[in-house]
Formats: sequence, structure tokens, C-alpha cells
Amino acid sequence: MTPILPGATLGMLGSGQLGRMFAIAARRLGYRVEVFSPDRDTPAGQVADVEWVHPYDDFKAVDQFARGVDVVTLEFENIDVACVERIEQQAPVRPGALTLRTAQHRSREKTALQKMGLSTAPFRLIRSAQELKVGLAEFGEGILKTAAFGYDGKGQQRLHGNEDAGQVWSDFATDEAVLEGFVDFRCEFSVIGVRGANGDFRAYAPILNTHHNHILDVSVSPAAEIPTAVGERAIEMTRTVMTQLDTIGVLCVEFFLTQDQEPIINEIAPRPHNSGHLTIDAHVSCQFEQQVRAICGLPLGSVAQRQPAAMANLLGDVWPEGGLPNWVAALAQPRVKLHLYGKQEARVGRKMGHLTALGDSAAAAVALATSAREMLQAGGGTT
Repeated sequence: MTPILPGATLGMLGSGQLGRMFAIAARRLGYRVEVFSPDRDTPAGQVADVEWVHPYDDFKAVDQFARGVDVVTLEFENIDVACVERIEQQAPVRPGALTLRTAQHRSREKTALQKMGLSTAPFRLIRSAQELKVGLAEFGEGILKTAAFGYDGKGQQRLHGNEDAGQVWSDFATDEAVLEGFVDFRCEFSVIGVRGANGDFRAYAPILNTHHNHILDVSVSPAAEIPTAVGERAIEMTRTVMTQLDTIGVLCVEFFLTQDQEPIINEIAPRPHNSGHLTIDAHVSCQFEQQVRAICGLPLGSVAQRQPAAMANLLGDVWPEGGLPNWVAALAQPRVKLHLYGKQEARVGRKMGHLTALGDSAAAAVALATSAREMLQAGGGTT
């Protein structure tokens, strides 16, 4: 393909923090950025050249947006495929409808992965209380998840074999869900891959992740807990996913590492990922620069890591009531980098930003990131 060179206009569907960091990387490379979402004064809109405020099914606005950009990419997967297919009539969308359609439905995603010969947790598509009862009898225990439009632990519930399937299904209030069998795992990790239009593929080394209340809490790289052979296998699995889905751009594969040291795919995200935010400060080319390079047909950047790093999410929980976090105390640590997303209202569980800490070792980076976050909670002033 003919490269889309700096000076062109890049379109982004979605306007949250991932769009914001993409826009910053794109503007650093000399591109203009237009973002499209139903919301106003968004994290991405604050730094973009143009912020389109329309529903994704407003096809008149979608058409006008598509005519003014050279290529479009996605910030998240919960976008109606019809919108993407509409844009594809006028401008390339990377990744395209196939990747999006696969990733946004858990049953479709896991079925596709198994057809690729890749391991996933056992699962059943559930459409009734009776099917849930059968699934629980088969798995003993598992996690019931909405089939589509779930993220950060929303729309899921852990179940045991003795649950009242009828009551659970009634409370879940959905027509379709996926029951995943429980996986006894050592840890969770992610591999972030990037693939260009010419098929060139790169991947960052595995990133170890820990969660709190189903939301990513801390990520660290390098991940000593992941054996080298396992990491290499996980990277090849990521390559397979991106090749089979013809994904152009960035895609994250989230893995469980079983007690038998086997990588099992939990889910995929066809975009940059929260766990990869540490690449902004720790790697030669971050995941957002790679997203720009890939969708524009430019050579991919280096995925080499400069030094160990850890990322700690900053949720609204960090904000003291009626005040602000103690930014001064955290930033007094010279190896700590602060990234805020421009969200005006801090709410419990809402991702407001993140801290990245650089260290001489992975353990030192984790200790610094978590201690700096604790310093924030001392309070730094009033709003």
C-alpha cells in the first residue's frame, strides 16, 4: 500500500483515554487527528484537531467524517460493525470489520480462536436458565459473562455448581451470555502485537498483570514469572491471531498461565491495551506510535525496552473527598511519570490516569509505582 504520510488526517472512532494517547502520538509524528463519538469534551477530543459529537448510528455525520480523513482506527471494540462497514466505503478502517466482529462477541471470539488451533478456557454459549444449569453441571464452577459489550469486569459473575440457575439467569437480565469454565492459573499476562499492512509483525515482551475488583491494577515488564519458552509461544499465538484476522494495527491478547505452565487465551482486544501504557516511557516506540505507524503503512518501530518499568492505574478511588491527590509528593520521585486523562469527574472505579515507574529491576519498579500511588492518597489540596 502507499504510505499515508505525516500531514494527513487520521480518524479515531471513540474518544476516551486510548484515543487521547493515540492522538498525542499521531500529532508528535505530524498528523492531524479527528475523533468521533457521542460525547463532548472527551479525553481524546481535548487534544484532537476536531471532535465530532454524534451517535455512531448517525450515518449522515459518519459519512461526512469519513470523507475528511485518510484512514480510520478504533479506540475500543464496542462499536456497531455497521458503522465501520459504512466508513469502509469511503476510507480504510484498520483494523477492519472482521477483527471487530470477532472481538466484540465472546462466543464468536473463542470459537474463532479454537478454529485457529489456539487454547482458550472451556466455554458454553448460554441462552436460557436450562442451558446455564447444564453448563454449571459440566464445569462445576465458572464465570458467566455477557456475550458482548463487557469490559473491566462489568457484566460478569462467578458461579458455583450449586447456584440456582433460574434465579441467576433472571438476575443477569440478558438474552445471551457465555459461561466459561474456571481456569486454575498461576498468573495473568498480556502480549501486545503490532502488524503492518504488509504483514510485518512485532510484539512486546509479555507483560505481567495483577487485577483488583476485575480492573487492571498493576502491570510490569519484564515479567520474570513468565518462562522464556512460554513467552515465545504466547507471541506466536498473538501472531496467529493477527494474521488470521488480517489485523492491521495493534492487538492485545490476554493470557492465563496455567499451573502446568501453559498459556491459555482469556480474550483479545483489537487496540492498544491498558497493560501496554508502560511502553510510553519504557520502550523505544510505544504502542500508540506503533498504532499510527501500522495504520499509515509506515515501517514499524522498535519494541525494545530501555529499562524495567511498572504501571499503576489511578482510579477515582485515589481522589480524596472534596480534594485532590497529592501530585507533588508523587512527582517528587524522579523516576515516576504521571499520565492524566483529562476526565473532570473522579468516580470510584473510573480510570482517571496512570503512573509509570522506572527501576533497576522489575520488582523495584513495582515498589516505586505502588508507593507513589499511596503518596497521592495523602491529599494535595482542594478542588
